[in-house]
Amino acid sequence: MNNKRTTHTDKYYTCMEALAKRFDYVSRQMGLKASNAEEYETWKIRVRAELRHITGISLMKAPPLNCVMLERMRMDGYTREKWLLETEYDVYMPFYVLIPQNPENQRRPVVIAPHGHGSAGKYAPAGRADIPAVADAIAQYNYDYGVQLVREGYMVFCPDARGFGERRESTMQGDEEDKFMSSSCAQLNKMAIPLGLTVTGMWTWDLMRLIDYIETREDCDRRRIGCIGLSGGGQQTLWVTALDDRIKCAVISGYFYGYKQSLLIMSENCSCNYVPHLWEKVDMGDIGALIAPRPLMIETGDQDPLNGADGLKNVLSQIEIAQKAYDILGKSNNLYHYIFKGEHKWCGKNVIPWLKKNL
Repeated sequence: MNNKRTTHTDKYYTCMEALAKRFDYVSRQMGLKASNAEEYETWKIRVRAELRHITGISLMKAPPLNCVMLERMRMDGYTREKWLLETEYDVYMPFYVLIPQNPENQRRPVVIAPHGHGSAGKYAPAGRADIPAVADAIAQYNYDYGVQLVREGYMVFCPDARGFGERRESTMQGDEEDKFMSSSCAQLNKMAIPLGLTVTGMWTWDLMRLIDYIETREDCDRRRIGCIGLSGGGQQTLWVTALDDRIKCAVISGYFYGYKQSLLIMSENCSCNYVPHLWEKVDMGDIGALIAPRPLMIETGDQDPLNGADGLKNVLSQIEIAQKAYDILGKSNNLYHYIFKGEHKWCGKNVIPWLKKNL
């Protein structure tokens, strides 16, 4: 409807179709083509190095390990600690540690539980239902998976990713609900990309630094570290597990699909997903293939709109790529894809028995 201050546009001359055709022409130049274990290992080394380069991880420097505890609270059935870790020089990451109460004084298996969007950062996975807006997110997305796992005896680490929670940049700081529950991913990526960095790379680096800290704790079994996450938490889980073998198994929920449909066509998705030259190099299934032969569980809602226009077909195309790596290495059953009826949420139905078997 014309508001008398503009004029009607009869036709729009957009770029999407041309860019989609370009994707078809240039994508997956480093995709998995191995036919045996030796070729796979050579490919893995080369692709990992390239991904570290294009995300900016290769540029990042680690300060001496500096981690301090800020608070400690006794909860119902577990203890919650809040810590602050220096991940780069003058860059700090707050995180919660959820500690089972019994039995004490023993090394326990560890689960890192990064969050996605609409979580207020670490608050949702850590079960901060005392905050009404967070309680709503937990109810909608089954978002308190950190608490679900500490009650099963796991040490659980719930970090704030850059741009979320206590790490929001200036545009999203404030206690208003829309800001509190949101993130400053766009502002971060705008600052980072011209410097050779990316939000994806910074998130992955921070989780690697968190693992460095976990390995120093007497109550953590460094040989049994897993990672789980929904949506953007699945993105973080995918990347850190693909690039760091210290993660022994992973659960990715609501984040495994073809880039063309889910991120190029659906370009309104958050800027944290976008890495210069990534689509030229690999698709998401190739990143999943880097995890092989370690156990990987992927859960997908059959009605998740992020799956793309082709729905499960766009997901299964990437499962097929990752499955090839597991087949090559003789560990076909280590990749488990669970499809549930529903939209974008943490299902978790089979996660605990799967973790008990694999971690």
